[in-house]
Amino acid sequence: MKIVALFPEATKSTQLLSKQEALGLPEFLKGTDNELILVSSNEEVEQYVEDMDVVISSPFLPAYITKERIEKAKNLKYAITAGIGSDHVDIEAAAEHGIVVAEVTGSNNESVAEQNVLETLLLLRNYEEGHRQAIEGEWDLPLVGSGAFELQEKKIGIFGFGRIGQLTAQRLKAFGVDLRYNDPFRKEDVEKEMGIQYLPFDELVETSDVIIIQSPLTPDTKGKFDKSVIDKMQKGTVLVNCARGSIVDKDAVTEAVNDGHIRYGGDVWFPQPAPKDHPWRSLKNSGMTVHYSGMTVEAQKRIQKGVEEMLTNAMEGTSIRSDYVIVDNNKVASQSYQTKKDK
Repeated sequence: MKIVALFPEATKSTQLLSKQEALGLPEFLKGTDNELILVSSNEEVEQYVEDMDVVISSPFLPAYITKERIEKAKNLKYAITAGIGSDHVDIEAAAEHGIVVAEVTGSNNESVAEQNVLETLLLLRNYEEGHRQAIEGEWDLPLVGSGAFELQEKKIGIFGFGRIGQLTAQRLKAFGVDLRYNDPFRKEDVEKEMGIQYLPFDELVETSDVIIIQSPLTPDTKGKFDKSVIDKMQKGTVLVNCARGSIVDKDAVTEAVNDGHIRYGGDVWFPQPAPKDHPWRSLKNSGMTVHYSGMTVEAQKRIQKGVEEMLTNAMEGTSIRSDYVIVDNNKVASQSYQTKKDK
């Protein structure tokens, strides 16, 4: 098999999810009848589209497997995500062409859930302003204190209540918050177990002090948080997005933050890597970082193990474990990626 793997170039420190180490794939595939091609850009991926059998990339630097690329990729059998989130693949086109799409489910749940808590605290406590004053030689306590709030007793709305959403709620519960969620699939057993309330989407948006987006990117969620939705939020609402950048409207978020209507933070952008002139790079009252919430050392090790397992399945012609599979047998297998049409 010809395996094309996209990883970022490491400049100062190598890691498993870098082109230099490539999840240990060169050593893992050594002695097998497979060709591994390592690339570091989507432009390089394009060179191999027509004859690659497997493509591997991560949500942190995704290989955009569009419908157009799929139609050219006559040999493509597997699109493997080294991590969680396969929205960089045209799911419907992959199903139509019999391509297996799979990801390492659960590999970075803890990492992202912790990042959600971190972003929530940073934004509520006005950390950015306090840090700015510290490094710029200022000492305006009334200014930083007037924008700092406790997490305790805040209404926390979670949009998207899958594995990471539920883990985020569990981590936040210890702070004595009022938990609520919205998801296309209501989870009444979890509601009772965790003491969390289901709310319709509009009510969640209009009444929450903090809104955490933890939904997959699908045709139903793309652009979900547009200007009309953001305008419904209370002034000062904290909006955290470590899910996917395209779930929110970039310009609407920029305007709302600059106007002081919301505080926004997260680590996801579109496209990725984000261009240097992306408006979120210069946002104040934000907690933006590069997309690294799921790239902890521990998560990378789990991702490595999962990718090795899936490649073994591909080489042996055996089925990939069901909880990893997004698309198989010409259909969308994962509930998370099903659209209204699929349901």
